[in-house]
Amino acid sequence: MLRTAGLATAAVGLVCIIVGTIVKGTDGLKGAVFASLLVIVFFSVGQIVVAGVLRRAPEMAMTVALMTYLIKIGVLFVIIILFANTTLFNTKVFAITVVSCTIAWIVAEVWVYSTTKVLYVEPEARK
Repeated sequence: MLRTAGLATAAVGLVCIIVGTIVKGTDGLKGAVFASLLVIVFFSVGQIVVAGVLRRAPEMAMTVALMTYLIKIGVLFVIIILFANTTLFNTKVFAITVVSCTIAWIVAEVWVYSTTKVLYVEPEARK
């Protein structure tokens, strides 16, 4: 899951970096790189945490998934507030890259889940 979604997101991020650099120069490059890394790190950490919980306590998976989602939204909110009027990078390229990379991650995640064969009936255990 991480490899497929990470590669898809990195590919979209690379396209955003190239386009951002062409359109807005160095500021576009910095904004797209920061946004791409932010999305990849956010989703990877969430996926790793939820996978760990699924292995140890599957009944807690939904609670942990919602908590990681809430934490990610909170951190993203703080980042947006901190960099709202920044001149370090182009904020429009940053925003477009965050949205594009997020869509890429989610589409890749849905594709992996829809093509993975999961047993929904447990075979009888041998005695």
